Amino acid sequence: MSKVLYVSDLDGTLMRNDETLSENTVRIINELVEKGLSFTYATARSVESARPITGGLKLRLPVITRNGAVLADNETGEHIKKSVFSEEEVSLLKELLTDIPRCGYVSCFIGKEMIRTTMPGEHTVGLQGYLDYYKDDPTMKYMDSYEEMFCGDPGYVTCIGTKEEIEPIYDRVRAYDYWECIFQKDTYREEEYWLEICPKNCTKAKSLLKLKEDYGFDRLVVFGDSLNDVSMFKIADEAYAVGNAREEVKALATAVIGYNEEDAVAHFLRDRMGGEQETK
Repeated sequence: MSKVLYVSDLDGTLMRNDETLSENTVRIINELVEKGLSFTYATARSVESARPITGGLKLRLPVITRNGAVLADNETGEHIKKSVFSEEEVSLLKELLTDIPRCGYVSCFIGKEMIRTTMPGEHTVGLQGYLDYYKDDPTMKYMDSYEEMFCGDPGYVTCIGTKEEIEPIYDRVRAYDYWECIFQKDTYREEEYWLEICPKNCTKAKSLLKLKEDYGFDRLVVFGDSLNDVSMFKIADEAYAVGNAREEVKALATAVIGYNEEDAVAHFLRDRMGGEQETK
């Protein structure tokens, strides 16, 4: 039998709308991994943001975080491999993003740690909501100057706000071919848009192809719902969209399965693995 790698997006796909994993999903996936399922997740979140949600999953493979910029260990949170901007790219980003203290933050690596930097003051409603959510997180840092926001080794920039607030920034940075840019509506809040900028060639697809090669998998099966899943849908042998996925994602899918609120990915995996067991 072929060796298959199964990979799911988190937000809006494996996770429910309340930004949690159901006990049922955790139980099913852990049981299947114990029986030999090769499973991991790929997300725009940092591993620091993902682990409070995914910590119950007993995964044996690295997880793909920051849209492919960082491979990490879900159990320990260790960064196994990371990509960062070059000095020249950081210098250009500083010129282009002078308005981000109001609407965004920078993810910076200092040694083995990652911090998220912003500045105090007036923020967009979207960014302020994010900052309020992480108000007790020690990795969320308020810097005294714009220059300090790009400390250590910057590896990711995030902007949050309305479409009108964020789209001009997107237009500004996408004119350059030095990095990857994803601009899309938030999974949970209709009026909110996110712009995420990461180093060139850091996509879910490229990280998954490397993982597939390194571990000797023959086939890749993925699950997703949003625009940052498109790259992995295009390179997968099978790609399944959840019922709540964007239409652009459904159009690329092998098939549309149930909704994220129905534990659709876990049920698909259970049914697929049950069928494989029966054929042995």
